[in-house]
Amino acid sequence: MARPPKLSLPLRNGVAASALACPPGPWPRVLDFLAERLPLVTREDWADRMARGDVLDERGTPLGPEAPYRAQRRIYYWRWLADEPEVPFESRILFLDDHLLVADKPHFLPVTPKGRYVQQTLLTRLRRETGLIDLSPIHRLDRETAGLTLFSVQAATRDAYQRLFRERDVEKIYEAIAPWREEIVARLPMDYESRLEEHPVDFMQMRTMPGAPNARTSIALIERIGADRARYELRPHSGVKHQLRAQLCALGLPIEGDRIYPTLQPVEERLDFSRPLQLLARAIAFTDPITGAPRRFETSLRLEPVER
Repeated sequence: MARPPKLSLPLRNGVAASALACPPGPWPRVLDFLAERLPLVTREDWADRMARGDVLDERGTPLGPEAPYRAQRRIYYWRWLADEPEVPFESRILFLDDHLLVADKPHFLPVTPKGRYVQQTLLTRLRRETGLIDLSPIHRLDRETAGLTLFSVQAATRDAYQRLFRERDVEKIYEAIAPWREEIVARLPMDYESRLEEHPVDFMQMRTMPGAPNARTSIALIERIGADRARYELRPHSGVKHQLRAQLCALGLPIEGDRIYPTLQPVEERLDFSRPLQLLARAIAFTDPITGAPRRFETSLRLEPVER
């Protein structure tokens, strides 16, 4: 028997409902299924949520802790974490119309819920601020990177904007603060090409490998900062994971504050907000696929060199 169509449920504190399919299985109760399938939430917490009416069936009816399990259905719940790290920096909406939202993302704030972050994400903050349930990121920035992030406002036109990024029809400009190296600066501006592949052990890292280049970045000097640092402009022409961070590191210019390059550092239990990654998505330009109008957005943020 076919499942009913997915429910359209309201946001709860900026979080959209998650749907979970129920396969055939031996679970006597829905609570047993949730505790086994989603163990990052304790059984006691699931029971509390169900008692509060925070778990629904395919008709939108709350499922209590004693609700029997039934296969071939959907259940709905809202993600929430009891002990989520707070990111003490504000996001800001720069532009909003019927199709597009552009926001400034601060350092340390993830774009979407993942792992130990739900409320402390840009998407949840923006949904809570605007009430736009269909808001969805068109592209992603690393949690450590600050600057411009684009969101689709409605599902009907989302793919038109996402296609711009898939087909590289977007001009993106970044800034980074990294070491001053005379021998590298003497070669600027330059187009730097390399082949980047995921590290076989340290999967968080990308490494430079022999072979045909798959990553290209235009690099220019903006200004020298003191005796041993500089501000660089970066224009990526491809979209490989960690492209800017890995390529600058390969040139001997690791971005200041980077906890992945050149050495992968342990995950911090408590974030050190005093040393952000000095990488900023500064500007973005494209032709709007819906209106045909030229679009250009610039961040209101600025990289400030950390005193040493």
